[in-house]
Amino acid sequence: MNVLFYLSNAILPFLMALIISVALVRKVHVYDAFISGAKEGFDTVLSILPHLIGMLVAVQMFTKSGLLSWLIAQCAPFFTAIGVPVEVVPLALLRPVSGAASSAVMLSIFDAYGPDSFLGRLASIMQGSTDTTLYVLTVYFGAVGIRHYRYALKVGLLADLAGLVAAIVMTYLFFG
Repeated sequence: MNVLFYLSNAILPFLMALIISVALVRKVHVYDAFISGAKEGFDTVLSILPHLIGMLVAVQMFTKSGLLSWLIAQCAPFFTAIGVPVEVVPLALLRPVSGAASSAVMLSIFDAYGPDSFLGRLASIMQGSTDTTLYVLTVYFGAVGIRHYRYALKVGLLADLAGLVAAIVMTYLFFG
């Protein structure tokens, strides 16, 4: 096998051994520090959970109510006029909201057209060029108690739009 294969498999155990070794040299009680960190992680999960549940319910309501389908139908003529395939519009609309929902859309595009098709490549590049802005704001800002994130929302959605435009342009430039 390749040396990189073995090296990549050894990195995590090596890092764990290194961290434990440094902790022992510094006379840190490793198990107590681990338990303390796990407790903090659990507290963080508990503080994030209401925000996460709210976001997941909102995404499900958005998709199951038919609002997403209606929005896609309304946007389709515009996207068709500027040369964007209608099949990727759900991905463009869902990506800022939910990574799981946008991944599901991308996988359905893969199933229908193939990952190496123009649409498959466009979906992949769109997925990699944008972020789940609303999810990030909901979960991470909620975890640290930030309530006024108006400007962060605007900047995040503008960055998502720039990523979508760049993805479309680059896909046409390289694969169109």
